[in-house]
Amino acid sequence: MNSTSSTLLAAAAFAGLVAAAPAYSMAMSSLPPEHVQGTVAYRTGGIGHDEAVAMRKTESQYPLSVEFLKHATPVEHLASVDVTISNAQGTTDLSAISVGPYLLAKLPAGKYTIAATHDGKTKSRGFVIAANKPEHLTFEW
Repeated sequence: MNSTSSTLLAAAAFAGLVAAAPAYSMAMSSLPPEHVQGTVAYRTGGIGHDEAVAMRKTESQYPLSVEFLKHATPVEHLASVDVTISNAQGTTDLSAISVGPYLLAKLPAGKYTIAATHDGKTKSRGFVIAANKPEHLTFEW
């Protein structure tokens, strides 16, 4: 490969990065803020197309992702879900209201129980966070 080819290849690669940057930047700017409760960092949201896309793109950065749905045709996403996550010792690690259909949480490895309440109906289940193995839960009412 000669010097001119190398320069053109580098320029094309750079142009591709620059072209992709606005889409990434737009998705990140649509991301709701991260909150911290005790030692748990979390995000809730996903209202609107851009915010939902941003939340889904960020899922891999959080050991736990939870999605809240209403059983209907077509399926509807829910907001205003009360969420409590407790560890194996029964201590509450997170108590929050999910303002959108997605909740992402950075929890350390361990066994947990999550309780989600929507419209007066509570559903709960146990789950395990393992190192390098994200957990995705879906609650449907």
